[in-house]
Amino acid sequence: MSILAAIRREEKKVKKQLGKLQNHLIGLQSAAKALGRSASRDITNVKKRVMSAAARAKISKAAKKRWAKVKAQTKKVVA
Repeated sequence: MSILAAIRREEKKVKKQLGKLQNHLIGLQSAAKALGRSASRDITNVKKRVMSAAARAKISKAAKKRWAKVKAQTKKVVA
């Protein structure tokens, strides 16, 4: 079996898979189009949630407090 023949066989398999995927994509796009505007919303249009600096500081303070508690418990166990 030559390497060239194996490459050509693999190429045919990949082309066949590509055709199936393209047909599947076309079907999904037509289904989304049939549903109308609700399915055509772009992900890029979704607004990101923005956290205020005060909220970030509050969360940071709470996390530091939790870790201080954990570290204090480990010091008690070691001692």
